Amino acid sequence: MRQYRRAAAPVLLPALVMALAATLAPGAAGAAPGSGAGTLVYCSEGNPESLNPQAVTTSTGMDAVIPLYDTLVAFRPGTTEIVPALAESWTVSPDGRVYTFALRRGVPFHDMEGFTPTRPLTAADVVFSVERQWKPDHPFHRVSGTDYPFFTDMGLPTLLERVEAPDDHTVRFTLKEPEAPFLANLAMPFMAVLSAEYAAALAARGTPERIDLAPVGTGPFRFVAFQPDAAVRYRAFEKHWQGRPRLDSLAFAITPNAAVRYNKLRAGECHVMAAPGPSDLDRIRTDPDLRLLRQEGMNVSYLAFNTARAPFDDRRVRRALAMAVDRRTLVDAVYRGAGQPARNPIPPTLWAYDDEAQDLPYDPAAARRLLAEAGHADGLAIELWYMPVTRPYMPNAKRVAEMIRADLETVGVTADLKTAEWNAYRHALSMGEHQAGILGWSGDNGDPDNFLHALLSCAAARPGGGNMARWCHTGFNDLIERARRTADPAERTRLYRDAQRLFRDELPWMPIAHSVVFTALRREVEGYVMNPFGLHVFKDVGLTPDP
Repeated sequence: MRQYRRAAAPVLLPALVMALAATLAPGAAGAAPGSGAGTLVYCSEGNPESLNPQAVTTSTGMDAVIPLYDTLVAFRPGTTEIVPALAESWTVSPDGRVYTFALRRGVPFHDMEGFTPTRPLTAADVVFSVERQWKPDHPFHRVSGTDYPFFTDMGLPTLLERVEAPDDHTVRFTLKEPEAPFLANLAMPFMAVLSAEYAAALAARGTPERIDLAPVGTGPFRFVAFQPDAAVRYRAFEKHWQGRPRLDSLAFAITPNAAVRYNKLRAGECHVMAAPGPSDLDRIRTDPDLRLLRQEGMNVSYLAFNTARAPFDDRRVRRALAMAVDRRTLVDAVYRGAGQPARNPIPPTLWAYDDEAQDLPYDPAAARRLLAEAGHADGLAIELWYMPVTRPYMPNAKRVAEMIRADLETVGVTADLKTAEWNAYRHALSMGEHQAGILGWSGDNGDPDNFLHALLSCAAARPGGGNMARWCHTGFNDLIERARRTADPAERTRLYRDAQRLFRDELPWMPIAHSVVFTALRREVEGYVMNPFGLHVFKDVGLTPDP
């Protein structure tokens, strides 16, 4: 999950600044666990990069927009099963090219300061939400400066032939060719439905950018305020089509440091925390006031080699550096039993994973021979970028970078470590400013396409795209495109396994690890279910009232 172009920071709505501060103050009514006031505080790991669901691609950003919006179809909580959402039913044409959705009637949008909706959801809102991302001449396409990374990297600009509204309650997508993961893609946050009426009102007032700063959706919570580096605040939407949420309000307390998040959880300053650090897991397990949830992560961390820049345009150099790193020792030291060394670019929890893959050996002597063969017998100097934040797939990127640097020194490679603020870091890597950089990915829809196409396709190798290796291999690209166009699971599996073998031969990345994902929460939290994509969803969550 990623987002590359830095969006303008949303500002607080003036009338709500004091309410936000009071809600998050330690011991404030509604903030302290057990208060019974119905406000849940979630200690998140960072700022959302945007409040536009079409722009966010990090799990942090997705967490922040999920309360606000709904999609045509959704994943059943805790699973990858697709169920109806804003669309109550759908049909697919025999040739797999036409998807027709029947919308629920009477689904209300949120109101917002200066905006009161006059109508419920219609097909026009769906068409607006798709065409904003798709059509460069759409009046809202360039608002906020996003390049719609998911929409682009998932290949939708070339896949869609048209999207239309035969009537107010019907939406029809026509594809240029069948695509097996299309329905699953529609359940992802980037396909959330925005209000066309709100957009028109903002355009008439000359403030179109507020569509992304003061967002309006149909989701279970309404937006209240966002103070960067402090909090995002939501209030229950009384009229939600699935019924009012159990919580009165929801607050994200932005807390980048994992140890600080743990201390806040233990002290009762938040109810749920993201990404507990490995060193805190045993303390959480033994604390009678806390619970620790665990699941195998649908994720991968990796070291991306920028194949568009020397020396990593040479496959021998990429292979040499990967063989110089003792990944087993690295994973044991950093993940502390909560991860396994990665062999493939997709995790073993996904179907089509190549179980027969042989791990690249740790072989410094062979690495030195390859470097000499590539013309670097006297050594090599590179820049190695590492993330400044913890992620579900990466508990400590700085430590990983330091261990990689130490291993590379043994084969004559000097690595200069670099980092940057999280948004700037991702932007730099997506624009190809790095030589080698650590990143990772958590799956979004349970389909291998979500890893292989979004991270390694030629379409995603564009500036600003998700292919951090800038690797465009026509053979690999052909395999994953053919896999998208067939509905036969056996054929898709065969093609994806061939693609994984080609990846391992070319090594545009050094896969690092697949992690176990943990969520820590207080005992009074009810109804929280871990999300298979590593997200944090609070729609069905409640708090036990005071006895």
